[in-house]
Amino acid sequence: MTTSLHRQDVDLPPLVPGPRRLLKHPRLMHHNRLAALVLLGNALFLYGHWVPSARTLGHAALVNLALAVVVRQQYVINLLFRLATSAPTSWPLKLRWTLGKVYHFGGLHVGGALAGTAWFLALTIVTRDGPLLAVGWTLLALLALVVGTALPPFRRRHHDHFEKIHRFGGWTALLLFWTHTLLAGPGPFEVTLLAVVTFSVALPWLRLRKVAVRLERPSSHVVLARFDHGETPFAGSSTAISRSPLKEWHSFANVPAPGEPGFRLTISRAGDWTGAFIDDLPAKVWVKGITTAGVANIEVLFKKVVYVATGSGIGPCLPHLLAAEVPSRLVWATRDPRATYGDGLVDEILAVQPHALVWDTSRHGKPDMVRLAYEAYRDFGAEAVICISNRKLTWQVVHGLERRGIPAYGAIWDS
Repeated sequence: MTTSLHRQDVDLPPLVPGPRRLLKHPRLMHHNRLAALVLLGNALFLYGHWVPSARTLGHAALVNLALAVVVRQQYVINLLFRLATSAPTSWPLKLRWTLGKVYHFGGLHVGGALAGTAWFLALTIVTRDGPLLAVGWTLLALLALVVGTALPPFRRRHHDHFEKIHRFGGWTALLLFWTHTLLAGPGPFEVTLLAVVTFSVALPWLRLRKVAVRLERPSSHVVLARFDHGETPFAGSSTAISRSPLKEWHSFANVPAPGEPGFRLTISRAGDWTGAFIDDLPAKVWVKGITTAGVANIEVLFKKVVYVATGSGIGPCLPHLLAAEVPSRLVWATRDPRATYGDGLVDEILAVQPHALVWDTSRHGKPDMVRLAYEAYRDFGAEAVICISNRKLTWQVVHGLERRGIPAYGAIWDS
């Protein structure tokens, strides 16, 4: 392990000119641009149909709400990643920089949900049939609840409630959509679209199962969970696990070992659920769905990358470091790494990253991660930086570098 306190004095490159820097503002990130694009498309559609019929309003509502649901389906997510990351590294960096933002696809979900709700409101307003009107307003009230509780202020403060409302509210809304469509006299288009949405929602649950897990607790802060139930996920994917499948789910990065079956998850104490998991060490957990591509899969778009991680953020980085598909350099800041994560895991990391910068925060305090990331990026000759950390630090690193013309990527907490 190497640490060097002089790294805090590295001079950062100047900020890019004002107009380009404005596009790097968090409010204008690609997630929000995609949501705005969906809303703009709907506005243009409305412009071409100044007095849309009830059937047109219904179709517009269904198409948008189908987009909101299907774009969150794991197979669709994996397809989006596969398409975006198929670009060769010989393409211009600016183009690859943009393709790397594929994980902002949640903007399509947001735009579709907002537009679909608006179209359905218009449809309900022009509805005159009594039973249809009753179902319509009930569905609208439910959609308003789902959309309202998905807004960042509520979602961040009450994530468990958001998750339950989104799940049970979404299922109820789908049932009401079927009821509304059948009452209105469905055509092939409506039935086909609703069938696709229903299958998309049901598919992850059709793969629900309870599996054995072997747990190793190197410290009171971390558990290394090992799974071997016939599933060997691809590097950079994630798996959702639960102890109560109807209550809450938590996703963690899969860490498959090259050439070995099964995979590991690194679970750190970050709340009530993870704390109880570490303390109780359950023998079995529930898994569902399809392993899903994560942010770091965009590494293949670049010739060299720098991974920046803090604490258990090393988990999502580790499979890529082990696979070594792209030349990389690791910067990891964490508290007493060997005592926290165990000698085995640290030695495994250093075996594939002998030049890693591992910053022990218990000895040297919290570093300036933007400067550490930039120095590694500069010295290694990398094309991009991938940051896996908490929300605040991820934003600091990603936007701190992008405003200086350096491609940077990190989770956006939109789910």
